[in-house]
Amino acid sequence: MMKSTIILLFVIQFSIIFILFPTTSAHFYPNISSIPKSLIPNKTSWDAFHHLLGCHAGEKVDGLGKLKQYFQRFGYIDNTSVLNFSDDFDDYLESALKTYQKNFNLNTTGELDEPTLQHIIRPRCGNPDIVNGTTSMNSGKVADTNSTHIHTVAHYSFFPGQPRWPEGRTELTYAFSPRSPVGDAVRTVFSRAFERWSEVIPLNFSETASYATADIKIGVFSGDHGDGEPFDGVLGTLAHAFSPPSGILHLDGDENWVIDGDFLNAPSLTSAVDLESVAVHEIGHLLGLGHSSVQDSIMYPSIPSATRKVELTNDDIQGIQVLYGSNPNYNGSSPTLTPSNERDISGSQRSTVFWNHTTLLIVGFLLLLL
Repeated sequence: MMKSTIILLFVIQFSIIFILFPTTSAHFYPNISSIPKSLIPNKTSWDAFHHLLGCHAGEKVDGLGKLKQYFQRFGYIDNTSVLNFSDDFDDYLESALKTYQKNFNLNTTGELDEPTLQHIIRPRCGNPDIVNGTTSMNSGKVADTNSTHIHTVAHYSFFPGQPRWPEGRTELTYAFSPRSPVGDAVRTVFSRAFERWSEVIPLNFSETASYATADIKIGVFSGDHGDGEPFDGVLGTLAHAFSPPSGILHLDGDENWVIDGDFLNAPSLTSAVDLESVAVHEIGHLLGLGHSSVQDSIMYPSIPSATRKVELTNDDIQGIQVLYGSNPNYNGSSPTLTPSNERDISGSQRSTVFWNHTTLLIVGFLLLLL
């Protein structure tokens, strides 16, 4: 009787933990060819914007209200400016569009032309480009009329107040949320991503098993996950990270994350996202960098699917060294890490999460019977 009661209590306790703290499954794949066709979407988060091509001031078109919400999410429309997202192409939208075009090096037409629309529907980081009305991207720069070297102007940016990890810290720890377990291949990718930054600044990163005490906490979540920054499905916002010293980095669990980053033979239309490219970008936010208008930089806000971009540019390096100084061993050349040949032989992480919990329950049950 006592043993049956203990078993029942164990099952109840496990069920309560599972309900209150649900795990989030994620799609991690060793390469692009291992993504099941059933998970390749027919449409992405912002495909609905396609029909807005050619819209301009004075028009009223279904969907412009959703576009205003998009611009407000990324800081181009102040949160208090537009409370009613009508489908009118009004002054708020035109102003937001021109600022967006300037930040992304597009012709400042104020119209939804083809190049602008293609940028808008591109997958991107969930962090805003403009925070509290301020930005150091193109639209926030003051032109230097005396300079003849426009191409040398830095475009890196910081969070308001330039937050950074405390001076004197040379070691930061990171851990993965127990709510979203990851395999060794994913851990290897993140280790390499952290190393790209530690090559140029005097900070080292190491993984710890203690999620509660880690400086940086990494998780994989879908939809609304409680931080006020909900994810929106495939190929919308890919990830987000908060300014230091919060140390919070979240990946969208609905994306198809690829480990090896080999997209040379990738199909032209694919939902694959390079994990390391996004990880390096989000770590930049964790360290205090905002978005940059330099398209080749790691801190550029958007990245097309099936694209790998992991090498820090001069813009990234200059920006992060403003905050932390230079690694004494850094020689001034662009850092280069050789991609790892390791592969995630487990395929999708979706089934692994389920079996982790099932195995735990079965093992606990059997131990109680002994």
